[in-house]
Amino acid sequence: MLAEWIVSERQALRVLGERRDDETRRDRRDRLIATVLYAAGLRVSELCGLKWRDLRERGEAGQVTVLGKGGRTRAVLLPAVVWAELIELRSDAGDEAPVFTSRKAAGHLTPFHVNRIVKAQAKRAGLRVVMSPHFLRHSHATHSMENGAPIHLVSATLGHASVATTGKYLHARPSESSSKVHREVGFEAPQRQVVVSGADVDGVDFATASRPRPPAGG
Repeated sequence: MLAEWIVSERQALRVLGERRDDETRRDRRDRLIATVLYAAGLRVSELCGLKWRDLRERGEAGQVTVLGKGGRTRAVLLPAVVWAELIELRSDAGDEAPVFTSRKAAGHLTPFHVNRIVKAQAKRAGLRVVMSPHFLRHSHATHSMENGAPIHLVSATLGHASVATTGKYLHARPSESSSKVHREVGFEAPQRQVVVSGADVDGVDFATASRPRPPAGG
């Protein structure tokens, strides 16, 4: 069932983690892999195929252009905090270099390796749930709509050919609501802009919410 492929917003944010003073370049890469998968709702194959030429600055933030299924291209804006960390990760890499590289071959990571990285991130966060890149994508869709994002926006962000496909997430967790999620997590999700076919539309940005304020009394 689709509901079994969706983790709570609190669990997703724990997988993203926070930047640490003793963080290595590999640690940062792994954290940003989870962050970009969740914040942009990417398929694992789309993330693995990213090159630096696919990313460009957009004001204080950044934009990632994704080639999805059926050769359909979509562009999604990344929050300023995520964009800044990606630029730091890039260092002096050229436009044709992979965004997320393998430690050994310095080439593109494979979906197999990204799956292992996401599982390791979940384990490091102390989560006792099975985690995968696709879980983060499914969770992005559900959490976005729970927090008020219109279905057509979520559909365009995920690269779905039909809104009917996205509609499945509306029924995945009917007992949940955005207000309940906000009470549990202790933050209000800010907004971001997603570029769809040249038009700017509002969406929910979970990446900038990766450091939630602690609940009152906590």
